Amino acid sequence: MMDLWQNKNFEPMLLKEINKPFDSPDYLYELKYDGIRALIFVGPNTFIIKSRHNEQITQLYPELKNMQKYFKQNTILDGEIVIFKDNKPSFKDVQMRAHLKNKEKISYLAKTNPVHFVCFDILYLNANLVEKDLLTRKKYLEKIKNNPYLTKTFYIENKGINLFKNVKKEHLEGIVAKLKNSIYEINTRSDSWIKIKNWQREDFFIIGFNNNDNHVMFSAYLAEKINDNYSFVGKVSIPKKEKIYQQLQKIVTKKNYCDTNFKDINFVKPQLTCLVEYLEKTENNHLRQPIFRQK
Repeated sequence: MMDLWQNKNFEPMLLKEINKPFDSPDYLYELKYDGIRALIFVGPNTFIIKSRHNEQITQLYPELKNMQKYFKQNTILDGEIVIFKDNKPSFKDVQMRAHLKNKEKISYLAKTNPVHFVCFDILYLNANLVEKDLLTRKKYLEKIKNNPYLTKTFYIENKGINLFKNVKKEHLEGIVAKLKNSIYEINTRSDSWIKIKNWQREDFFIIGFNNNDNHVMFSAYLAEKINDNYSFVGKVSIPKKEKIYQQLQKIVTKKNYCDTNFKDINFVKPQLTCLVEYLEKTENNHLRQPIFRQK
């Protein structure tokens, strides 16, 4: 096994996804934080942040470098970069930080709206830990003290369904189930870690569609009806083999029933709805990660 500290050229272990939570004595369960996945390489003479795609992103989050003073040994941590708003992770805020280029703007926000690192695993502590099982790695992680820039995530055993119920109640992103005896598989999407997202489900009116020169899929433009007006909420990809594609062809109109201007789409009378799963509605009422579902 290569020395991860010397190499630093790898991607974190990724998760598979299922739809329903479950209980099992073989798993531990954690909250799924709505942030930017990152590996942090930190030691007395080193501080590097890498994205899940192995990109160096240290310059985007200068406030996190302050955690370096708490580390006396070379350490590799896995977790999520998060911005908390009203005691909940704000994906909008942290995503905006991830796309900033201007150094002055980054420096200003680092002071006025800082990120936080929520740590859930440790890969290295003066030696590789990835071949050790998860519970053993958690014991090594306990040696890392929380500080103003880093918090270790909590976990529970056995009761995944109950944790997911609380997640739904608090409108959080979801949970993660991890096999207690799992090793850390770098560069791998593993069955040992499973995410269960708190998807929302809702019917939306289709107010237009666009083929995008795609022979398999088309884009449906969605709206919700508010006080007899149709408000655009986003678009979703739908297979053309679905019956609704032929139905939309029959109600094409030149009238735009929505409150938003569009170009190069086929408007339709808003009489057909489709079922969509999504994570949340953004502040401008657009759907985040919409997915078409058959009724």
